[in-house]
Amino acid sequence: MPYYVVWVGAEPGIYDSWNDCRKRIIGFPGARYKKFNTLAEAEEAFGSSRSSKPKAVKLSGFESPIQDALAVDAACSGNPGVMEYRGVHVGSRQEWFNFKIELGTNNIGEFLGIVHGLAFQKQHNLNIPIYSDSQIAIGWIKAGKCKTKLAVNEKTKKLFEVIRRAEEWLAHNSWDQPLLKWETKRWGEIPADFGRK
Repeated sequence: MPYYVVWVGAEPGIYDSWNDCRKRIIGFPGARYKKFNTLAEAEEAFGSSRSSKPKAVKLSGFESPIQDALAVDAACSGNPGVMEYRGVHVGSRQEWFNFKIELGTNNIGEFLGIVHGLAFQKQHNLNIPIYSDSQIAIGWIKAGKCKTKLAVNEKTKKLFEVIRRAEEWLAHNSWDQPLLKWETKRWGEIPADFGRK
């Protein structure tokens, strides 16, 4: 049985199927990988034991962003205030979705934008990285929960229904798209930015 070593990719490690390897390298700039005939050869090449789980790496430091990726961003008029988020394809700058609600916060919008991006990709059979400029929202996604301190009341009832549905989607769906932090200082504003600063 062949084994595949991924040195540079979404998740470096040793994989026992081409499909698993492919998921870690497609759309990843500068990906490095190789097929080996035995596990021993793969382990020697990778420099770790098969028993260790492939390590996730921080996907940053690139000269330019991945073009075949989805960027999400949120905007809020007041915090809380009228909130909207959208998803934009990085390379084409085409808007893929846009959502607006009467009351929310920027971090909630960033969280919902990422979930919407994951659901959109599942619906359209896509698997490309998602960029966000909010480390907080990325953390909430990984936790599977929107950890807002915004109070639940009559004004926020509709918003919290949307949050509940997003959390349910995360709980009942699998996904493996890399969630990447947009490097604003190096690349400028994220393509999904609303330009209202």
